[in-house]
Parts: sequence; structure tokens; C-alpha cells
Amino acid sequence: QVQLVQSGGGLVQPGGSLKLPCAASGFGFSLFSMRWYRQGTRHQRKFVATINSSGDVTNYIDSVKGRFPVSRDNAKNLWYLEINNLKPEATAMYYCQTFCLGVDFWGQGTQVTVSS
Repeated sequence: QVQLVQSGGGLVQPGGSLKLPCAASGFGFSLFSMRWYRQGTRHQRKFVATINSSGDVTNYIDSVKGRFPVSRDNAKNLWYLEINNLKPEATAMYYCQTFCLGVDFWGQGTQVTVSS
């Protein structure tokens, strides 16, 4: 059974940082690209970043380039979104996602709130 379990969210002050892990189980994690999305209140869920199966190719939306590095540890079935220099507009629910064997799998989401 494929599972993606998230943690690491919370309340952070503007300019602060968080590292969001996503733990995968039940499939060949190292074979698949992984993605991060976020959804603010009253907004649609939107793509943020992706990393390929080996971890050497990443892609980001322009607004987070250089601030939100994505990484993975295939030996531990973990991947991460590190969110730095946070601004209030980054407040959202953050989701990890993969497309595996024809099916979309999502983590349960983790809330990040940026506020002083």
C-alpha cells in the first residue's frame, strides 16, 4: 500500500525557515519523480517544485527559485522541501505527491503559517 506521510509544518515568523519531510512507503520510491504543491486559503492547489528519481534534476516555480530547495534521500525513502526566507504569502497547506503505476498519490498535507 502506497503511503506518503508528511510532517514538519508549523508557525514561523517572516524570514524564517522550515524543512518539510515526506516519508514514502509501499512502492519503489527511488524510481519515481516527486512533487510538492501548496494550497492557500480560498486558492487552488498549485505546483511548487519537483525532483526526478535520482535527485539530480529539479524544477521550481519562479517565485520560490533559490529559496525552496527540494531534495531526496532514496536510501531512507524520504524527500524534503526546505522553505526559506518565508513571506506571509507562503502561508498554505503543503502537499507531497507522486504519480506511481498510473495513480496519483498525495500526502495528507502539512500547514505552514507565516506570521509575526
